[in-house]
Amino acid sequence: MTEKTDIKKIAAEIFDGAGGMDNVESVVHCMTRVRMSVRDDTKVNKEKLKAIPGVLGVVDDEQLQVIVGPGKVNKVAQEMVSMAGVNLGETIPVHEQHGKEKVEALAAQNKAAQKAKQKSTPMKRFLKDISNIFVPMIPAFVGSGLIAGVVAVMTNMVTAGYLDGDTWNQLIMVLSIIKNGMFSYLAIYTGVNAAQVFGATPTVGGIIGAVILLTGMNPDQPIKNLFTGEALSANQGGILGVIFAVWLLAQLEKRLHHVVPDSIDIIVTPTISILLIGLAEIYFIMPLAGFISDNMVGGINWVLNVGGAFSGFVLGALFLPMVMLGLHQILTPIHVQMITETGSTLLLPILAMAGGGQVGAAIALWVRLRKDRELSDMIKGALPVGILGIGEPLIYGVTLPLGKPFITACIGGGIGGAVIGLIGGVGAIAIGPSGLPLIFLIANHKWWGYVLGLLAAYLGGFIFTYFFGIPKDRLAAIQNTNAAASESPVPATPLKTNAEESLYAVTTGQAKDLTESIDPVFSQKMMGDGYFIVAASGDIYAPVFGTVASIFPTKHAIGFLSDKGVEVMLHMGVDTVKLNGEPFTIQVKEGDKVTPETLVATVNLTALKEANKANEMLVIVTNMESIKTISSFHSKEVSPNEELLKISL
Repeated sequence: MTEKTDIKKIAAEIFDGAGGMDNVESVVHCMTRVRMSVRDDTKVNKEKLKAIPGVLGVVDDEQLQVIVGPGKVNKVAQEMVSMAGVNLGETIPVHEQHGKEKVEALAAQNKAAQKAKQKSTPMKRFLKDISNIFVPMIPAFVGSGLIAGVVAVMTNMVTAGYLDGDTWNQLIMVLSIIKNGMFSYLAIYTGVNAAQVFGATPTVGGIIGAVILLTGMNPDQPIKNLFTGEALSANQGGILGVIFAVWLLAQLEKRLHHVVPDSIDIIVTPTISILLIGLAEIYFIMPLAGFISDNMVGGINWVLNVGGAFSGFVLGALFLPMVMLGLHQILTPIHVQMITETGSTLLLPILAMAGGGQVGAAIALWVRLRKDRELSDMIKGALPVGILGIGEPLIYGVTLPLGKPFITACIGGGIGGAVIGLIGGVGAIAIGPSGLPLIFLIANHKWWGYVLGLLAAYLGGFIFTYFFGIPKDRLAAIQNTNAAASESPVPATPLKTNAEESLYAVTTGQAKDLTESIDPVFSQKMMGDGYFIVAASGDIYAPVFGTVASIFPTKHAIGFLSDKGVEVMLHMGVDTVKLNGEPFTIQVKEGDKVTPETLVATVNLTALKEANKANEMLVIVTNMESIKTISSFHSKEVSPNEELLKISL
């Protein structure tokens, strides 16, 4: 099978596993995952998706995420949108629905929207939007960042006299042109992606991003800052200013589409949108950032006057927020003035510690969340770049979208800055990227002080993130994914052959054959044979005479090993792994001996109903390869401890 045919097959099977093309609202991708917004979660067959050759795993969060790995994910996602006749991120149209089908689809959409509304918060939505804007840019960040790091090392070595400028400057210039294709126009790329996230026209979003570059402004007659009267400077307002402006663009476009006649919409809407938002960006957003910057300069000067470790901590901790607002540009004249007057800038090495804090935080995330494949892949790609002093991949792709790690990374930067401030006299003879390349520019042989500060920033970012900055939801997601992927919570063990074992009813209710379960994984007996009870009581008892072998972290499933070697899983409810254990109270612990009269758990059936989860208590034999036969029964009312099935070993 050719690669093209393989990609087509994977794309088609992903649509099938996601409930069909009509059930997929939109498709995007990141470094390793095809990300889909689905219309009805109940139509998604995750096990079917996991079984697709080439699929490495499935995560069902706010988006359905199918992991196919870097290098292939972009091809699969593109093939999927090509099959649907749309572009990445665009809504896939649904075929005409009638009657009951239309009502059910509308109900499913309303239910999903209400569910998302209940769980979402403004901060979570903001961080999710930031992630969706910058994650697609990670490959470009990494590639351009590595080139930028090489350029930084070579430039600094030329400046310090370790390399001959006549020999190396031409190569440095060529490499700089290549890497500037990303970093010089980052505002434009951000505008395009932000428009896709917020629902605006992508190319118009790119124009709004380009506005802050002030292309074409006459330096002799600059645009004035309305707040201070000073001249505006390119990139004032920074990336966050672009994101805010594009968000305003999306709101304006949506309103214009409603009021402007279709016949002239393509002319009127983009013209008015670009004009109004562009003016707001130039005369409000950028000047506001300039106003903030002027006051920030006063604060920086005060901190510098205080001096010592305190100054180093404050400056090292606050530099990353300044970068995000585009305010770091105001420090350039300060660096130049320091170098002119004293031969070096004491400020640059301190500010460079912010990148060190990011590196330490990323390493801590990698250690604690190493089973999160996508995050690990991002960190592996962004770390070398971050060590070389290019911080955007780590900021926008890793720490900022996760929230707390960004704060702990800033603290790490502050610790590194405090060390350099305490040592004192650590300056750079020229302005350049931070990270390791800056070592070559440290004046007066105090490179050792810079290295100590960098190591302190690494360590500070790592420690604070490791203990205080790991998002709890990411840890829970890993536990849930591991639990869902496990085919059996009990270890394999030899059976006692030529014997019989019994399975007992675990609660009061209607006992049914496993094939009647609403969960396709269980009803198709993918994990094994058994039975389930539609529970009328929340008291749950052991299904066998044996031992508690394992308890899932989310409490929704318990593994047992019978005295005769049968491995049995008790699964409480359907799709209840997402409830993070809230409706369940476990009454036993691993290693406990149990009988069918042992109360092993209590389930809040009301909570299950409110969460729209079926109250099926499923009992499944998971080592079927060693089982000869399992008896059958007709649906009936049962009570706890009642024998239901006979097993021949």
